[in-house]
Amino acid sequence: MARGITETDVHTAADELVAAGERPTVDRIRAHLGTGSPNTVTRHLDTWWQGLGRRLHTQQVRLAVPDAPDAVATLAGQWWALALDSAKTSLQASLAADQRVLEEERAALHRERERLEAEASALRAQTEAAGQAELIATTQLTELQRLVRRLEGQLEELTQQRDAATAREVEARGAKRALEARLQALQDTAQSERASLAAHVQALENRAHAEVDRARQEVKELQGRLTAVTKNQAASEASLRQALDEARTATAEASRSASSERARADALEKQLSKLQDLPAALEAAMRRRQLPLKPRKSVSKRANRGAEKQP
Repeated sequence: MARGITETDVHTAADELVAAGERPTVDRIRAHLGTGSPNTVTRHLDTWWQGLGRRLHTQQVRLAVPDAPDAVATLAGQWWALALDSAKTSLQASLAADQRVLEEERAALHRERERLEAEASALRAQTEAAGQAELIATTQLTELQRLVRRLEGQLEELTQQRDAATAREVEARGAKRALEARLQALQDTAQSERASLAAHVQALENRAHAEVDRARQEVKELQGRLTAVTKNQAASEASLRQALDEARTATAEASRSASSERARADALEKQLSKLQDLPAALEAAMRRRQLPLKPRKSVSKRANRGAEKQP
């Protein structure tokens, strides 16, 4: 920042410029002093010009020669008038130039002030926009924080659901393994009962065949006896015929028993074939009821009861 200058500094600089043959102007005085505000230099330069006439008159009086001739005094007065006119003209031109410079500087200062005011307005607008943006950012941050908390809650809930689903899956796998083990046991039991039933049916068939063979043998024996004693034992004919009828009845019953056992064997075969669909039915029943399965009556027990009823 330029240091302060006094009126004496400006007047001295103007005198020195005049002594050097230069017209004192604001720029020249500032350059000569190396400092000074244009307004201050202009104000002090005006007082210098205002006192110039008085100082020149004082200097003229100081340099006047006593008892000078009238012609010399007249010429000196004319020269003094010319000097005053020239000084006045130079002063007016200098003042006009200084005023132009001052007006230009004032215009520049006005433009600079307008620019600074525009920048200040822009800065105020930017400050208001920044405040609004900060408010919006704060609101968005609060909303994002609330969203993050909600997402964390959803994540925790999903984690619990996943753990529960994993536990249910493990439980379902255990139930499936139990059902598979039970199905395998039922299949093994059915296979065993099927083999036992087949053996029982085979024994019944063999028994029926033995009964038929025995009946046939008895028939043959009875026929031989009948032929042998026909002539001598007419009375025993009825008894022989009755024995023959009984044998035929036994044969028919044995055949019917064998047919019944075959029908029961076929029914058991159908039941065994239906057992192939038991795993899917058990799993569907478990899903619907979520209750433990009740063991069904053993096929072998029913078969054994049927065998016990068979004569």
